[in-house]
Amino acid sequence: MVKKKVVLAYSGGLDTSMMLKWIQAEYGMDVISCIMDVGQQTDLKEVEEKAWSLGVLNHYTFDGKEEFAREYVFPAVKANALYMGTYPVSSSLSRPLIAKKVVEVAEMEDADAVAHGCTGKGNDQVRFDLTFKALNPGLQIIAPVREWKFDRNGQIEWAKEHGIPIPVTVDSPYSVDQNLWGRSIEGGILEHPDQMVPDEGVWEWTVDIEDAPDVPEYVKIGFHEGVPSSIDGEDTGPVEILQLLNKKGGEHGIGRIEHMEDRVVGLKTRETYEIPAAEIIINAHQDLEKMVLTKHQKAFKFQVEHTWASIVYQGLWIDPFKQDLDAFIDSTQQNVTGVVTMKLFKGAAKPVARESPFSLYDYNLASFDINTHYDQGDAVGFINLWGLPSVSAWNLKRKIADEGIPELKKKVVPVPTGDS
Repeated sequence: MVKKKVVLAYSGGLDTSMMLKWIQAEYGMDVISCIMDVGQQTDLKEVEEKAWSLGVLNHYTFDGKEEFAREYVFPAVKANALYMGTYPVSSSLSRPLIAKKVVEVAEMEDADAVAHGCTGKGNDQVRFDLTFKALNPGLQIIAPVREWKFDRNGQIEWAKEHGIPIPVTVDSPYSVDQNLWGRSIEGGILEHPDQMVPDEGVWEWTVDIEDAPDVPEYVKIGFHEGVPSSIDGEDTGPVEILQLLNKKGGEHGIGRIEHMEDRVVGLKTRETYEIPAAEIIINAHQDLEKMVLTKHQKAFKFQVEHTWASIVYQGLWIDPFKQDLDAFIDSTQQNVTGVVTMKLFKGAAKPVARESPFSLYDYNLASFDINTHYDQGDAVGFINLWGLPSVSAWNLKRKIADEGIPELKKKVVPVPTGDS
């Protein structure tokens, strides 16, 4: 009898290694492992060797860094995507790409199912499941963590019994996920929001502000139609830009976040992130937009940005609504081209200079020099009309205070007859 096949989104860690063997044992299926490099800084050759040692039918390794940067991170830059005004949806962005690749492998291998290592309490299960269902509803979805009843010690015992290597990091209380756009850290003391984040063991990309250089660093970020394209005047590829700014930002203590977050499943959790490149790029992008977009574009786009970040966080990357939002956002980005100089210093990334061929700033209008093209006398008429509703309301308020509320005059309306 031919066994059924399942494609597992495999990371090489304890959880997905354990579920690889667990699916073989509990479901009697052949497992095909699949890992995509989105900048998680994992030894992919080692992961592949581990998968083969655990008895996979086949294994796929993909370098997805370029696609991730161009097709997922850069749309988030255009949208200034910050979930709850804080988190730049870093993990949220990688999930639909990984899920898409898993489905592609499943179709190539004529597999019956796909599998992931997400828990029943997190957001990622929503992102994976919905993407799987949208791209190929005929595939069965297996999520072992939602089925098994192991605690951490139980997992370790089961892994030992089944010959699964235990990583030396298994004793760490933290669960870490990272890609080019950010690093998330969960677990341990971080699950107690009344306790401060420890100085040791949590942060890897960023130094403490106290240890950051005492001299600021300035970096010029070039944008072309809303996405970063150069650093200090040199054309630079998407992956290299993100890696370079993560390094520079981290050296200055930029990009640490810890805040209370509303998960898709309804839980409220304390989340901790490191996002140096994201903080630098989004701050620069927002500043350039202020120079080239009208105030009406900016005001409405602000609302769209909030919605975009929320639906991406909630796993709806594949929803047509997102495509509609993308169309508006892309339209606003046509003139978002220019250079922003960022000051990196003691945990802060601040724009200090900017220029663009599409700048709406006009020195001849904005300058305090009296010899400009702006006729200040025109302001009087504008103020009178602009403030007319407010002034009228205050006039009425004063009249009521002096004379009381006027009685309503009752009008007798004649009843129409049949003649007209």
